[in-house]
Amino acid sequence: MKKLGLMLIALLLPFTAQAEEYREGVHYVKISTPVRTFDQSKVEVVELFGYPCPHCNSFEPYIKKWEGEKAEDVNFVRIPVVFGRSWEPMARAYYASELNKTLDKTHEATFNAVHVERRRLRGKADFSDFYANLGVDSAKFEKMYDSFAVNMKLKQGDSKMRGYGVDGVPSMVVNGKYRITAKMAGGQHKMLDVVNFLVEKERSTGK
Repeated sequence: MKKLGLMLIALLLPFTAQAEEYREGVHYVKISTPVRTFDQSKVEVVELFGYPCPHCNSFEPYIKKWEGEKAEDVNFVRIPVVFGRSWEPMARAYYASELNKTLDKTHEATFNAVHVERRRLRGKADFSDFYANLGVDSAKFEKMYDSFAVNMKLKQGDSKMRGYGVDGVPSMVVNGKYRITAKMAGGQHKMLDVVNFLVEKERSTGK
């Protein structure tokens, strides 16, 4: 009986240590008014990013690995923020590609184009030419770029960003309730540890 008790304590120690490590107000912020999630049946994890942001570029390998390993009950959503007029074309390009289901061709390539190749992607024509070289249908992309659907995505994204209280990227939000930044988490590599902790917290409370 004593041996069984020691085994149970040993199993609980990692979770206890994690619970003590990640604290509200220290490693993450609780959003005062929760923001409604896209899919109520799952735990939602949102990444807010911008293609012009060098920190988002360096965070991309971490988020890509995490996305490939996430559980089925987690709904991952990306929101490209618009912090100024020069950011809007990039957000439009992201949403147009998302709606056309071509992000597998364009997302990482866009980060690489901006931060490694130093391309100037200023608007629809620049993105259309660049994406065409990646195998994206230019006519479909250009039609979607100026579409009502993309306009709605932009408005929705701006509303979400304001609701989350995000003023810098990359930022992560779990279930519309908790905001995580690299500074609070202790570095980009730690952000997703905090995200996983909060996902488990939401699971334990029945979302």
